[in-house]
Amino acid sequence: MAFKSKTSSSIGTSGSATTVTDTVAASTTHTIIGLSLSNKTTSNITVTASITKNSGTLTFLVKDATVLPGGALVVIGGDQKLVLEAGDVVQAYSSASTSADAVVSYLV
Repeated sequence: MAFKSKTSSSIGTSGSATTVTDTVAASTTHTIIGLSLSNKTTSNITVTASITKNSGTLTFLVKDATVLPGGALVVIGGDQKLVLEAGDVVQAYSSASTSADAVVSYLV
């Protein structure tokens, strides 16, 4: 297993959700050990993160959570882990255009 990270900057609104993880390749899994969403504006924003399974099923990890100016929300971290299977992705969006950044740490 190898540790990896991915960043996504200037996350947009729900009409243009950003995929913050790589799509998991066939016959593999990724274990997310950290997912943080930060607010880079001077106003409150809300953020949403979801997992879309290969089957097309969308499940929210967090929905419309408020993040204060300059603050961050740890969606996955500490004792929490999330296993992604082949074809799965995690997406995020914000209430304001280009207002959030994401950092994902995972094991391959």
